[in-house]
Amino acid sequence: MRFVVSSLELLNHLQAISRVISNKSTLPILDNFLFDLKDQKLTLTASDLEVTMITSLVPDSMEGEGVIALPSRLLLETLKKFPEQPLSFDINMDTYGIDIVTEKGKFSIVGQNGEDFPELPSIDENKASHLQVPVELLETGINKTLFATADDELRPVMNGILVEITPEKINFVASDSHKLVRYSRLDGHAEITASFILPKKPANSLKGILPKEEGDVAIEFDDKNAVFTLPNYKMICRLVEGNYPAYGAVIPQDNPNKVIIDRVDFYNTLGRVSLFSNQANNLVKLKMENNEMTVSAQDLDFSISAFEKITCQYDGDEMEIGFKSAFLAEILDNLSSGDVVLELSDPSRAGILLPFEKNENEDELMLLMPMMINA
Repeated sequence: MRFVVSSLELLNHLQAISRVISNKSTLPILDNFLFDLKDQKLTLTASDLEVTMITSLVPDSMEGEGVIALPSRLLLETLKKFPEQPLSFDINMDTYGIDIVTEKGKFSIVGQNGEDFPELPSIDENKASHLQVPVELLETGINKTLFATADDELRPVMNGILVEITPEKINFVASDSHKLVRYSRLDGHAEITASFILPKKPANSLKGILPKEEGDVAIEFDDKNAVFTLPNYKMICRLVEGNYPAYGAVIPQDNPNKVIIDRVDFYNTLGRVSLFSNQANNLVKLKMENNEMTVSAQDLDFSISAFEKITCQYDGDEMEIGFKSAFLAEILDNLSSGDVVLELSDPSRAGILLPFEKNENEDELMLLMPMMINA
């Protein structure tokens, strides 16, 4: 079996799928890329059983057909060192010896029997749901929510993004019980009402490849697995099983105190003042009165403190509330708006942050639980 490909094209495809390969795999074959040469096409696969990524390219030339597994780490590191040039892969399917022939030399490695690579998970057609959405919609939904997912071994449903599909809209929801994000797209909908929980690792894999794609992504899922089919890539992943908590119950509906503030000013002030907060709790206090917000922090252990005032529009009673500054900074960093709206009811209830400038097809809400000011 023999084929010729561009070194750069092969490297780009392999790097895109390599992030799913685990360093802790119990199956040695999963430390390899699967090369499948047939029908004038080279299909490349990487998997850790939980997530499988597939891509394909058309070789410049090819002879024969076959399936072989090539060592991922050695192959990637070698390809990174090559300038752009055609590479000829000469493969002995009896010994699994591979010669990579370049313009000036030859590199020999040993592969494994491709038939030993695990079979791909399949979707139960009797339980399957199907929809098609623009690549940009899925990319934005993941980018807006991924940072708010949890790392909770006791509640695995919190370790992923809830995707809710209805005929009216698609919701992307993530929460780690301290912060919650709900991003809705009114221009994304399907003829079904269904939901699934996308785990963090495949969400990260999609985040890496979606910017390279255009057009639509076809999504197919049942109660165990999901398949995302893009123009140049395909991802199969195991879903988080279980029921996502009723997140709507924690979103306070009556918030009479509203702050409108410049997001960048708020973010930068928070960054400066939080350096003076206690290392253990990272607490910053926000005090609102007379169209002015005072951001303050102190660390009594080191006798340091700081405060800074920012002009804002404030409609409500004078109040003071505490937040963990790292969480608040994350939320501000992920809101795409010049000004943000902070809605508050009282110091013991969650604060809601919204973009002031809204797109008619987007509904974005971020919630942050407060901290006890005297803690």
